[in-house]
Amino acid sequence: MQLGSLASPASGDRTVCCAGLPSTPLQATEPMTYAPPEPASDGLPAETDRAAARRGLGCALEIVETLVLTLVIYLLIHNFIAQPFEVEQTSMLPTIVQREYVLIDKVSPRFADYRRGDIVVFNPPPGYEQDNVPFIKRVIGLPGDTVRLENGRVFVTPPNGNPVSIDEPYVIKEADGRTAPTLPKDLAGTSSWTVPSGEYFVMGDNRPVSQDSRVFGPIKRDLIIGRAWLRYFPLDRIGFLNRPSYAHLPDAVGSPAPSTSADLLPYPRGSSATIQLSMARS
Repeated sequence: MQLGSLASPASGDRTVCCAGLPSTPLQATEPMTYAPPEPASDGLPAETDRAAARRGLGCALEIVETLVLTLVIYLLIHNFIAQPFEVEQTSMLPTIVQREYVLIDKVSPRFADYRRGDIVVFNPPPGYEQDNVPFIKRVIGLPGDTVRLENGRVFVTPPNGNPVSIDEPYVIKEADGRTAPTLPKDLAGTSSWTVPSGEYFVMGDNRPVSQDSRVFGPIKRDLIIGRAWLRYFPLDRIGFLNRPSYAHLPDAVGSPAPSTSADLLPYPRGSSATIQLSMARS
């Protein structure tokens, strides 16, 4: 180690001895930088991404499958089992009020004919359409019957039978409480019809305003969409739409005629009192 002396500019001849410094010059320190770790050599991160993508695709496919299955089930029920229907006319007052919703049975008519007293929803005959809105009426005459109007009452003569004046407690009442008369509706004043095979004579319960078979005659069976059997809205009017029985008249083609008239028959009991109570409240 060599010793050297440095002259101090402030002290003149004074010298200071110090240890010799290394001759190698100092180098500047480089800043530290961070490099991300290399992916694992076994490829696990890439595999996890692919699995996540497959799970997302699987979820999307399940959602699509559920939507398609729901649509298929809805179409099957709507076209072949039952169909909701909003009543837009007043022709079935007081039994069914405008803007009420009913459920149409499409299954039972595939195995049995419509019965007398059934409430049916049907497409109107050609020339009587009203903005593509189906009609809703009550079956009064069956195939082979003769329906006649006389003095405001309805008489039905079954095949090979005698005329029967039918009791219709469901028909709307007039202001004085009497049942509204059933009168001819067409310009010719037609008052008698014979129902052909495969057709039905229908009328609305609101006889003064209903446009029905008194106007366009009996309707073909293939025009009928189904049988209205349940009112499900509004909730305070929910209930089954019961079918009345008619004394001395068969309920269906080929069935025996009851000897007495019952108030209401299945569909299940329950809506008659509800209807009258609701109408009284309104």
